This record gives sequence, structure tokens and C-alpha cells, in this order.
Amino acid sequence: MPLRVARPLVLVAALLPALATAATGPADLVNPLIGTSNGGNVFPGAVVPFGMLQFSPEASPLPGKKAPIAAPGGYEYRATAIRGFSLTNVEGWGCAGGSGDVPIMPITEDVTASPSTDFRHTYAATFSHTNEVAKAGHYRVALDNGVGVDLAAALHSGAARFAFPAGKPANVLVRVSDSEAGSEHASVSVDKSHQRVTGEVTSGNFCGYINEADRRSYYTLYFVAEFDQPFASAGAWHDTTVTAGDTHAEGGTGYGPKGFPETGKGSGAWVGFAKGVGAVNVRVGISYVSAANAQANLDAETPRGTTFDTVRDRAVAAWNARLSHIDIEGGTPDQRSVFYTALYHALMHPNVFSDVNGEYRGFDGEIHRVAGKQKAQYANFSGWDVYRSQLPLVAWLEPKTASDIAQSLYNQAQQNHGVWDRWTHNNGGTHVMNGDPAAAALAGIVAFGARDFDMHGALASLAHAADHPTALDTSHDGCEVECVGQRPGLDTWLKLHYIPVGAPAWGPAADTLETVAAEFGISALAARLGDTATSTRFLERAQYWRNLFDPKATPEGGYIRNRNADGTWALVQDDDKVPPHAFTPSTEDGFVEGSAAQYVWMVPFNVGGLFDAMGGRDKARQRLDAFFYQPDGSFAVTKSGPLHAELDNEPSIGTPWLYNFAGQPWKTQELVRRVLDTIWLNAPNGIPGNDDLGEMSSWYVFAALGIYPSIPGRAEMVVGSPIFTRAVVHREGGDVTIEAPNAGPGKPYVTALKVDGKPTSRAWLPESFALKGGTLTFDLSNTPNKAWATKAADAPPSFDVRR
Repeated sequence: MPLRVARPLVLVAALLPALATAATGPADLVNPLIGTSNGGNVFPGAVVPFGMLQFSPEASPLPGKKAPIAAPGGYEYRATAIRGFSLTNVEGWGCAGGSGDVPIMPITEDVTASPSTDFRHTYAATFSHTNEVAKAGHYRVALDNGVGVDLAAALHSGAARFAFPAGKPANVLVRVSDSEAGSEHASVSVDKSHQRVTGEVTSGNFCGYINEADRRSYYTLYFVAEFDQPFASAGAWHDTTVTAGDTHAEGGTGYGPKGFPETGKGSGAWVGFAKGVGAVNVRVGISYVSAANAQANLDAETPRGTTFDTVRDRAVAAWNARLSHIDIEGGTPDQRSVFYTALYHALMHPNVFSDVNGEYRGFDGEIHRVAGKQKAQYANFSGWDVYRSQLPLVAWLEPKTASDIAQSLYNQAQQNHGVWDRWTHNNGGTHVMNGDPAAAALAGIVAFGARDFDMHGALASLAHAADHPTALDTSHDGCEVECVGQRPGLDTWLKLHYIPVGAPAWGPAADTLETVAAEFGISALAARLGDTATSTRFLERAQYWRNLFDPKATPEGGYIRNRNADGTWALVQDDDKVPPHAFTPSTEDGFVEGSAAQYVWMVPFNVGGLFDAMGGRDKARQRLDAFFYQPDGSFAVTKSGPLHAELDNEPSIGTPWLYNFAGQPWKTQELVRRVLDTIWLNAPNGIPGNDDLGEMSSWYVFAALGIYPSIPGRAEMVVGSPIFTRAVVHREGGDVTIEAPNAGPGKPYVTALKVDGKPTSRAWLPESFALKGGTLTFDLSNTPNKAWATKAADAPPSFDVRR
């Protein structure tokens, strides 16, 4: 039986006042605890849509573990203690996390030992899930130290209510140096006369333990915290020294010789309140520009006198407005909760990075201001992930937000010497993952209707970067995981038309496939802007995947595989302890978080050409069957070994939809439904892997609606089967209505489909449908219709200069 979220029957009313009664909406169906286990790495705390501030618990590492954090999201459902409530976080990422800045911790004991003695555990408080509630926009927990904690968020600010028990000390620690990945510098000051604590922390170090290329700082967060009760006492600490009465401290944790902060380093301050104070409220504002802007953000959004309940209710209203982009009917209670939680997770990042006055810190370290049509600068872009379906979903639902995200990426590149970094964190590039995803990301944003940004300037910049190797592109620094170039190995790419073994790369074969996706993205974007010459040139380059397709790789068929610079096929080096050997489909040599068997399908813009290279549709269908099913016919959709699909990670998530290209759409329908029913759950383990800033959740949103954008850079959508009897996607360009009156358990198969009342024999939709809207009417059954949408002429489009 799947683990279900524990719902408290009774909470300590004196510590955690009941939620105010409000009109119900989709926000009430969100369960932020989904994905807090099983490697989902989401955070359960308070945040608003695309919010700069994420007010969330930072859990101590699991018992017996020596890791610096509980999980990259700062929280793991199995954790038993919380060390603070941080002001920033990022949804669903990996490595050792990052951000988690300025944990604030209420305690009921005197501060005698430095919290930096062991930032993982010192002054942490245990808790029980029976005393915890996470909702969209707010979070609360009763700690075992006796303090009730309520958190709520606004765009650049937040509010907390700490309910202290009578008869015990009432202190609040401000752990300014204790960001998840450590800090280079931190400082904090206590202003007793104004009941205010201010400070800053300089951090970064995302994935820094993997390679020194990212063992560095690249952002500074400024904060101001204003309390509604006078300070009865105060103190500060630096490293292991505690000084009662001090009102200032500074010092970072450092990143340690292996990329992890070490114990005994850091700084912070605490403020104390009179015993019996009861509830203490604090309002917090943040900025990545300056202390003055942090104060201005707080004053603009959550000025003095704003109640906690007001902040909470506004956050809930903000989520109800955003989640109401999609109305659903039918489905089970669990399905509705998982759906709206997935949509919630997909609408968090990239998040607002500019302040209320429009200022933001650029990649050049300078202060910039949004201008023209742009209303906000956005940050936190996990390009390798989100170009596939998350940014298309945002563009489909909120074209203005997506336009500002696209402009933000272009701004970053302009401030970064023309380099479009593939994984940006705040105002720094981390180079994490592989490929050059910005082109596909922008093409997808434009395809789904978001065009209110400098498209021509962005295209010119992307094309220039694709044509002109830089010193970073030829450098091996950061490789494998964090190659510093935008296009590692670009010089060899331009010469050989593939990434060879020995070039800067994480995995040459995988890098080649990611690079052709980028070439197709440039081609698609250029075509929309009327630049036929550029579009044709890059469409030709997108076909370079053929240079790594070895039709004789195995007796069963061809595969993408590593190739040497001299044109010979490379032997496989799976393990340094084992001599190089002949190619096998299970190898991960040359690939990124996947195997040759999983990557061979990753030519989404030219599936027809790939099937032809495999020997035709019949051969491709046989290989898909072997990929998704065990020899006994059972599903193999996750954790089934390197020869099968891993639908818990990006390289495989587009593959179930390929049966639509192969003329067997009923297999797409049964596979996708299998995934929706078994590895997405209304439970902490309900996301099947890193959510990756909402990418995996966006996949669920599309799949549950019965449609999916299978070609990054385009807006055609292939058809699955919806799980709801009715869904309406509200869009500026026209609503999309999806009717499936007989949808339900055990009915994944499409027997017929109508588009705007007219029957169709195609299991895909043209771009015009996504952009202009319309009505889909599904007839679903428990048995497949093996005659529907099977003709080769009805397959979704493939893009190739040869066609």
C-alpha cells in the first residue's frame, strides 16, 4: 500500500490556530508534501506563484547520515528534526542543493553553545508529521520544543508566526551563514530600537562538491526581518564563540576542501523575548540587489501592520488564480490532488528575481533595471530539464510570464559575454548538465504563443554562439558534469559534425543529441521570424545525429554511440577497472543519466527519420515493445534496468508518445496511463524522481489532460487519453476544452476522437489548436481500438531537409 500523507486529527490549538475559513478552490487540493520523499526533492514550505521568497523548513540530515542537508530541497519526509526555516529554495533540484538561505529558528532554551558548532543539528527541534500541515501558500508545524510555527509568503517577502509556550525561554536564531551549500561571507545586525534584524549572505556552490568549477560564490542575498514584539535580549556568534549582548556578527562557513561546508564555521545572531510572550510575528523581505531594496520590497508588499492571516490569504488567492488556468471535473480525489499539485510545482520556476522597483543583479555583477515590455526579471533556469515541457506549459498558460522569462534568459546572456548558460542559479551560471538548451527553450516558448520579447536579438545571439567557438567551448574545465562552455566541443562539432570522444563533454553521444536539439530550436525560431536561410541551415545541422547512428551497432539494430575523431567507432569504457570492450545497448559510456538503449529515441523533431534509420516502422515498433515491456509482457517503465525506459528522468519521458508516430497509439495510451496510475501518487513518494524545477510535474499535467508537446521547439501535440471527464484550459488566445464523459479507471484507450465536433483519424494536433483553442471529445474504452490513427500518412510531423 502506498504511503499516505499523515493528516492530523487534532492539532494543538493554542499553538497552531485553525486555518481561517475561506472559499475553496484548486489551491485547497494541493498537497506540497507530494515529492518530499523518493528523491522528488521538492520543498513543502510557503511560496506564491513564481515567488522570489520560499519560506520553508530546513530539515537536519536523516539519523545516521553525515550529509550536510536532509535533501536538495532542504526537507525530506523521513527527517525527524528541523534546524530552521529558510527564506529561499529551489524546487526539485539535485546535487547537494543550494540556496536555503538564512534559516530562522525559534528555540525554547538559552543560547549557550554556538549554532555553528554543528549547523546540521545544534538547536534543531524534532517534530511529528501529525503536527504538520502544508498547503499552497502556507505551512505550519508544531515543533517538539513547544513552538508552533506558521509560515506564509508573498512575492518578495513573507511572514512567520512563532507561538512560544509559557514558562520557557523564547529566542529566535538567525542563522545567516547557514545556506544549504555553505557561504563565503555572511553578516547580521540587530537593531533593538526598531525590533529589526538585517543582514546578507554570499553563496553559490551548486554542485560544487562535484567539480571546483562551481565551488564558488555568485550571488548575495540581503534580508530584513521586523518583529512585532520588543527584544528582551540579543546576542551573536562567530564560529564557535558566543557573545551574549552582541548585536553584530559576520563570517561565512566556507565551502570546505571537498565542496561541503564544515562544522565550526559561520555566524549569526539571536533575539530573545520575555517569557510568556505568546505569539511573536515577524515579517521578512529579501533582495538580491541591496539591503535598501529588501526593505523596500517588504514595505511595498507586507508593510508594518499587515497581519499574518492577510499574507496567508493573499497567497492562497494567488494560487487559486494561477491554478484556475485549468478547471477539471471527474477523476478520483487523489487524481485531482496530484494534478493540481503537479500544476502548482510547474508554476514556481523560473521565479521573479527583480525587486519591486525593477532592479536586479545581473550576471556581470552590476545592477540592472527591467525595461520596455519586460515587467520582471526571472532566475533559476534548469535548461536541460525544462525545455521539454515545463516552459511550453508556462507559455501556453501565461504568455506574458513566459515572454519575460525568455527576455530574462537573453538578458543573462548579454551580461555574460554572450554565453547562454544551461543551468543558471540566481545571477550565476553553474554549467550543470549538458547540451545547449536555451535555443529549444526559447523556440518552445515562442511556439506556444509567448512572443513579447526581443526575439530577433535572441535569435541572433543564439546563432552567433552556435557558429563561433569560444575559449570556454574548447575548455575541459568543469567536465564532465559542469563543462564551462555553452557549447562544449563546438570546434569539433563544426568540423566533424558530431562530438567525438576526447572533446569537452559529459557524454559525447548524449552531447551530440542535445546539440542537434539546440540546432533544431534555432531552426524553428528562425522559421517563425521569417529567416528562411538561417532556419534551413540549422535544420541541416539538426540532422547530424545521423553521424553517430551506427546501423550495425548490434545484430538487432542500430544505435547512437560514441565515435572517435578519426571516424572510427569507439570501444565502450564502462569501468576503469575493465578493459574497453565492444558496444552494448546497456552501456552508459557516452551518455548522461541514461544508457544507449534509452538515448537512441531522443531525436524528437525527426522521429520519422529515426524510424527509417532503424529499418522502418515495423522494426521501430518491435524495438519500442522491447523497450517498454519485459519478455513476459509486463510493463518496464521505471527501475527495470538500462535496456528499458526510465520514466523518472528526462531522457526517457518523451518515449511513450512515440507509438503515435509508429501507428500504434493505443500503446501510448496504456503506457502513459500505467505511469499516471502507479508512480505518481498522492503521497510523499508520489513523484518518481527529481522534479527538476517542475519539469516532471509539467509532464504529468499534459499527460493527465491527454495531450503532450513531443517536439521541443514546436507546438504540435500528440494525443494520449485524459483521466478527467472534462477539463478546460483557459488561455488568452482561446480556451481548450477536453471532454471525455466515460473517462475512468481501466479506460485508457481511445476508440474515437473528435476535434471541434469533427472525427479525426490522427493521434496528434496541429499547432493551430494549441494557439487558437478548440474542443477535443474523446470516446474512451477498456479495450484498444487498433484501427484508429494507424496509417503512416496520419503520423505526427517530422522535420528533415530530406522531406
